[in-house]
Amino acid sequence: MSEESKVLYDEDSIKSLDWKEHIRLRPGMYIGKLGDGTSPDDGIYVLLKEVMDNCIDEYAMGHGKSIEIGIDEGKVTVRDHGRGIPLGKVVDVVSKINTGAKYDSKAFQKSVGLNGVGTKAVNALSSYFKVISYREGECKRAVFERGELIEESPVELTSEKNGTYVEFIPDNTVFKNYHFIPHYVENMIWNYCYLNAGLALNFNRKKYISQNGLLDLLLRKTDESTLRYNIIHLKGPDIEIALTHGNQYGEEYYSFVNGQNTTQGGTHLSAFKEAIVKTVRDHFNKDYAPEDIRQSIIGAVSVRIQEPVFESQTKTKLGSTNISLEDNAPTVRTFVNDFIKEHLDNFLHMHPEVKDALKKRVEQSERERKELAGVKKIANERAKKANLHNKKLRDCRFHLPDEKFEGRLDTMLFITEGDSASGSITKARNPETQAVFSLRGKPLNCYGLSKKVVYENEEFNLLQHALDIENGIDTLRYNQIIIATDADVDGSHIRLLLLTFFLQFFPDVVREGHLYILQTPLFRVRNKKETFYCYNDEEKQAAIANLGGKPEITRFKGLGEISPNEFEAFIGKEIKLDPVIFEKESSIPKILGYYMGKNTPERQVFIIDNLIIEQDILEEKELIIED
Repeated sequence: MSEESKVLYDEDSIKSLDWKEHIRLRPGMYIGKLGDGTSPDDGIYVLLKEVMDNCIDEYAMGHGKSIEIGIDEGKVTVRDHGRGIPLGKVVDVVSKINTGAKYDSKAFQKSVGLNGVGTKAVNALSSYFKVISYREGECKRAVFERGELIEESPVELTSEKNGTYVEFIPDNTVFKNYHFIPHYVENMIWNYCYLNAGLALNFNRKKYISQNGLLDLLLRKTDESTLRYNIIHLKGPDIEIALTHGNQYGEEYYSFVNGQNTTQGGTHLSAFKEAIVKTVRDHFNKDYAPEDIRQSIIGAVSVRIQEPVFESQTKTKLGSTNISLEDNAPTVRTFVNDFIKEHLDNFLHMHPEVKDALKKRVEQSERERKELAGVKKIANERAKKANLHNKKLRDCRFHLPDEKFEGRLDTMLFITEGDSASGSITKARNPETQAVFSLRGKPLNCYGLSKKVVYENEEFNLLQHALDIENGIDTLRYNQIIIATDADVDGSHIRLLLLTFFLQFFPDVVREGHLYILQTPLFRVRNKKETFYCYNDEEKQAAIANLGGKPEITRFKGLGEISPNEFEAFIGKEIKLDPVIFEKESSIPKILGYYMGKNTPERQVFIIDNLIIEQDILEEKELIIED
């Protein structure tokens, strides 16, 4: 080995990073994935949540009844009416790791915020961060840039009410091309409302408040006309549950710990599912299969425990086994089981109409499962054989369930049409985290069909197995499912057929924010020195003006026309995705009936009203030429 090739390991190799340098160097350790805001678990929402958690902790301790949140072009403001940060510690609380009041269980019995990390991460990852504490007629202000203190005011007199004001702008060198999607922020705000009944949250001057907790959550998340019985809503000390059954496929759960939305569940959600099965079996004295009891269930569970242990810094999965650190404290499993066993059983005895409807739903699921059993067996055997040399799937190395893989949230499956498009993406992709599933022609329109078609149709069955969602999305193998089709009529039709498949049979994939549409450029505008990729006509015109002269303009008719070298830029760090967002107000049966059903009068009227005839197009072209 030559001297030049030797790697020196001496005192100069040992480096110490200060708090902000470490957070900025390894942001994923503190806030999970970075992202641009198109996914609900992107870092910019975690930043907002960390600030909000502190406000909620104040409310939970009995201080303040309202919180104001504002988001305007990337700038976030949050004002609570709690006690305010002690004025002598304002700078320390937002800039010194492991500094905070949450280590003192007397001050924060069942807090949700990170112990001494949350606000510091927001500060370090913001290009601008300001905090003002109002306390007993006095206030103190501090301003930072990327975690560096640039202004600190002396303690001043104020007429403002007690509380804390935080303003921050996420650093666009960390969160590239980020933007906040109001729907994701609203979901976060509603969750805070459901878990803190009576708390008023004002987001961009719109008021959000819940008086009925998890009951309101399920009402907002469901179409009441599809529910088999009225929502069961039960509350006790440190626990609240709500549940019902609908007509949809799959299971739908919402779980919370100390006000934190545990999107990946944990010990409390596992106990919730187990307790429902056991209680229903015991109540009816029948050994129903667990999957029949849970099929089509819509449930929510919230618990409050002392010093919860989460399996990640972003607190998306509870790992605690006990509800407190006291001697002889019950386990989370026992606590949840005992509550549901007593209160759900009592409820069913007292409400025979709910009891009968629940029994009918379970037995209907049992019949449907048995009818599917034969078809599923044949289809699964066929899928196993196909998996040995599945030409449709080019898999990646890591997957979403790989807990030890830091980049698990970056895992993607591209669903493409035809070999040429899948070939380009396959050559350009990152084989560590990006997989490709290739369709053969247009998939079947499955609107109005039973789930039997998922097993009888080879492509649907192989796609279901590639995603591993046959028994629900707990085992989903990719965090992002991306529909990548051509920007033409056929591509739009294939996209619609795939959306129908997911909404019809796996709606929780959409509800949980896993489904996306890939944006790819329509035009390439270039000269010998520069190249611009344009996603619409306005960008094309701007590129032409920028280059001047007569640049070469290419219109991409299909994904297969884009070379792998070019594609690498479009599915790399700068990937542009449109999330498929499901609004509660939009009933799935109504949406699918309108777009995918028979030619309804409503759709005929829409087409006629929006039809552009040839003469209109010619006149529009003439106007453009004249301009």
